[in-house]
Amino acid sequence: MDFSKISAVILVKNAQATLQECLRSIQCFDEIVLLDNQSSDDTLKIALSFKESFPNLHIHTSEFIGFGALKNLAISKAKNDWILLIDADEVLEQDFLDELREMQLAKENILALPRKNLYKGEWIKACGWYPDYVLRVFNKTFTHFNDNAVHESLILKTDAKVIKAKKGLKHYAYDSIYGLLEKMQRYSNLWAQQNLHKTTSMGSACVRSAWKFLRDYFLKKGFLYGYKGFVISLCNALGVFFKYAKLYELTHKIPTCSLIITTYNSKDSLRCVLESVKNLDYLPSEVLIADDGSREDTAQLIQSYQATFPCPLLHIWQEDAGFRLNTIRNKAINAARGEYIILIDGDMVLESHFVK
Repeated sequence: MDFSKISAVILVKNAQATLQECLRSIQCFDEIVLLDNQSSDDTLKIALSFKESFPNLHIHTSEFIGFGALKNLAISKAKNDWILLIDADEVLEQDFLDELREMQLAKENILALPRKNLYKGEWIKACGWYPDYVLRVFNKTFTHFNDNAVHESLILKTDAKVIKAKKGLKHYAYDSIYGLLEKMQRYSNLWAQQNLHKTTSMGSACVRSAWKFLRDYFLKKGFLYGYKGFVISLCNALGVFFKYAKLYELTHKIPTCSLIITTYNSKDSLRCVLESVKNLDYLPSEVLIADDGSREDTAQLIQSYQATFPCPLLHIWQEDAGFRLNTIRNKAINAARGEYIILIDGDMVLESHFVK
């Protein structure tokens, strides 16, 4: 593949320890787009120094808007359609670059790279860290990331074809227990905020956590790596416990609510409203579209959102028999499961704190 047609995209935050090596591993590509997420160390200084010898490094900054949204923002800055996405604590292997150079990728191809996850410099082939394939090369006109704040992923269309590369990258995952715990805390917070529409219990948090430790330490052979395998397996389990425990606290502090949106043959307006719902900082437990007899194109629009919508999205429809707004509202209210009902019209775009 022609490297002059590929843009390398990288998100960074406080990555001074690994950024220099990462940038050197991707300087063979046509351009590098670096999006800094409010670093407070020497990350930007290192990037600016690198730019002196590599002018096609383009540096942008953004506050944290969720990992999925950040990646899509960074990708939008790239001039090429083909994207190689890499994290600041990852380094491409030369063998992968040689392999990629010989590849001929179609637009619908997505390349999965094998990743070597290192803990204190040692490649850990256990604890659920191996094998670890990550989707990193794709055409931005074909796909993009979902809007998840954490555990974001590329949207795989039905005609997408994932190709596994033989070589890939090494990942400086963690160099201490502190790093493991710090990431666990941050990701569990984001996950809990992102999944407020789900229900859980403290018992479920304990069971899931215990199973995670048993699986990673025994079934996935973490015990073969001495204290490192134990620490990794334990922190993995704690991550599972805290994300469900935090979700339990959040969902029992704030009552559940159902957002009901009325509509009638206004799919363009409805699309704008649904997009605003996706960007709420606190999601309703569910969204119900109270449809007073719209045509099939409205149903198709709702169906296109249902698969990736961040909370349950239901379509409550009645036959068009004249203006019967109160009837369809009542049907939606009867179908709603939330403790509270929020009613809006299908042309109301919501501010991000609306439901909260």
